[in-house]
Amino acid sequence: MVQKSNSIIVALVSRFMVPFIQLFAMYVIAHGHYSPGGGFQGGALLGASILLLRLTVGEQPSNLVFHTRYGTQMSGFGVFIYAAVGVAAMIGGGLYLDYANLPIAGIEPAKLRSLGILFVEIGVGIGVMATMIAIFDDLARGHFHD
Repeated sequence: MVQKSNSIIVALVSRFMVPFIQLFAMYVIAHGHYSPGGGFQGGALLGASILLLRLTVGEQPSNLVFHTRYGTQMSGFGVFIYAAVGVAAMIGGGLYLDYANLPIAGIEPAKLRSLGILFVEIGVGIGVMATMIAIFDDLARGHFHD
């Protein structure tokens, strides 16, 4: 049985902290190709922020941020972004995930590599976040009491 927290302080602090956790997660994803971190770490932070809401304010209020029915679809979307970047590089004449060959006109290869890895990091982040939430929601289905 999963129950939301009955503490007003816990609910208030978590609602205050979640936007900052998510902002930091976006930073980790966006700077994953320049510094430590990336899509997996940022996606784990995003997923954990939603799970924090699920556990502290309950399922219904947290559905306003990320509805329970979107977990699996968003996981697939993250994988699609990752795969699409690889296929786009192949269409541009390179190997799978050879970012320098992305078919975007007017951008030099070094910037294409940076842009390509950013797209991959975003796809991985979305996939990891949604998978974490989907697993939690599937395990908690029928056991959540607001």
